[in-house]
Formats: sequence, C-alpha cells, structure tokens
Amino acid sequence: MKTVGIIGGSGFIGSYITRKFLAEGFEVKVSVTDIRKSEKYQHLFNLKNSDNLNIRGLKLEDTETLQDFIKDCEIVVHSGTPFQLDVKDPKTELFDPTINGTNNFLDAVSEAPNIEKVVFIASVAAFNTNFPMPAGGKSFTDPFDEKELRFTSIESHPYGQAKFIANQAVEQFIEKNPKISFEICSVSPVMVMGKSLSNREDSTSTGVQFLIKNKIAPDEFFQSLYDNDVPFAVVDVEDVANAVFNAATTKGLHGKDYLLSSQTYRVSDIHEMLNNREPKEEAQVIYKNDLAKSDLKIKFKPVKETLSSFSK
Repeated sequence: MKTVGIIGGSGFIGSYITRKFLAEGFEVKVSVTDIRKSEKYQHLFNLKNSDNLNIRGLKLEDTETLQDFIKDCEIVVHSGTPFQLDVKDPKTELFDPTINGTNNFLDAVSEAPNIEKVVFIASVAAFNTNFPMPAGGKSFTDPFDEKELRFTSIESHPYGQAKFIANQAVEQFIEKNPKISFEICSVSPVMVMGKSLSNREDSTSTGVQFLIKNKIAPDEFFQSLYDNDVPFAVVDVEDVANAVFNAATTKGLHGKDYLLSSQTYRVSDIHEMLNNREPKEEAQVIYKNDLAKSDLKIKFKPVKETLSSFSK
C-alpha cells in the first residue's frame, strides 16, 4: 500500500482529493495548519477507509516538520496555498505563504528519499492572472489553452499574481534539476464549484457560490462581475480530485501543467442554475480541456450538474 501526503487535504478541494486516494486504497497523510482546530478536518474521518487516514499539523515554513511529513511518501500533493479574495495585507496573507511555501516545499521534496510523483494544485491564474477577465489582448470569447502565452499584470488581484509567481518557481525548479528522480506535474483549475464535503463556512469557493446564488456584492470585484455579466469558466470539484489522482498515478507527465475546465457561462446564468433554473444561453468552452481529457482521462461534468449539487 503506497502512502500519499496531501498538503491542505482538509480544504474544499483537498477533502475530495483525500476521499479519492482513500477510496483507491492508499495510506493518506493530511497536513493541517493547526491540529487543535479539529472542526476543520473532523469530516475526513467520515470517509470510506478512514482507518488509513493520518492527520498531522504542519506549516510549510517549518522545513524540519515538512521533511518529516513527506519522508515516507511515494506521492505528495500540494494543495496548501491560500485561496483568498478579501485581502488586507497581500504580502503576509498571500505572497509569503504561497511563494515561500512553494519554495520550501520544493527544497523538501528534492531531499525526500521515496518520492515518485509530486502534483501541484496550481490555478488558472498561473496562465492568466486577470481571470475571470480575459488575458491581455484577448476577448471574453477567445479560446485559451496550455500553448497560449501566459499573462500576468501587476494590476491583477494579488491571489492571481501569487499563484503565477509560485508556478514560475515550479517551472524554474524543473529546469534547474533535470536529473531529479521523481516526476512533477501541475493541474490548473478554473473556478472550482460544487458541494463541500464539510460543514465549514470559511471556504472561499463555497462563499463565491453563495454570493452569486444570492446576487450579493460585498465589494467592487463582485459588483463588476454582475455589472458586466462576466463569463465564468467552471470546473467541478470532484473532477479536479480525479484529475489530481490520475496525474499522480500516471507516469510520463513530468513538467506538464493541465488546465482543468468544463464549460463557461455568464454570471447571470450561473446565478440561474444555482437557483435550479435553466440558463438563458448555451455553454461555451473558452478554457480548453483537451489535454486533460486525453492525458488524464477526465470526462468533465456539465456545469449545470455541478451547480445543482451545490444548491441541494
């Protein structure tokens, strides 16, 4: 039985990844930033095969604890960077934990004795920091795939900038270490939606779905989404977990970075579907998913199905 270590394995996406690896018969180690806050991970013990689950306290800046966490893992999944839109101090809340945490993690895995595969949960922001707005020079309907020139701007949201820089760090590590003994690949989901496996109310993804369902605009960002009826590319949280599992257990993917995207709808239609009503426009596929479908064998759920699960 192989062991997988999942950094951030109790979050919105991480919980689905944890469930998938447990269901497939792995020993699963999950890191949480504060082991005392059991309400953030207790739901994982309700999963099938939870006897094979081990929860460990870990902060990525603590190199010694990180090395101890991954030393017996054949697979490590990094899902531990913050997804945060309401930011008061970008450096402390986003840039430091995302970028420094990624660099510390790369240093640690490079010294781990048993690792065969590392999978990063990146973001569409690693391709376009303006998401859900179009990349510079593109319109809302211009297609975007893994071959496109990546776009970043200092005017983009700090979350997008931090994920872009962290992805650069991964690419640079791969280039500087051509003889590493394990594979690294990344998945870059668009807006991840679906039903949470926990009752936690601090998930940004769940919060975004709640705001759009009820047409609440807590800030200028959300107001601009409604005012411009912005097209939003969506992917189901369970599809992301399946893609991570397949990326982790498929050889020959070293250096690949996969966009994970189902369909694109305008925010007004996402609002309708979250309220169990039919969308007014047909779905489009703006962020292409061909590479993930061919290499990772993912059949992406229709967005209507994803949003109906959240509203139940």
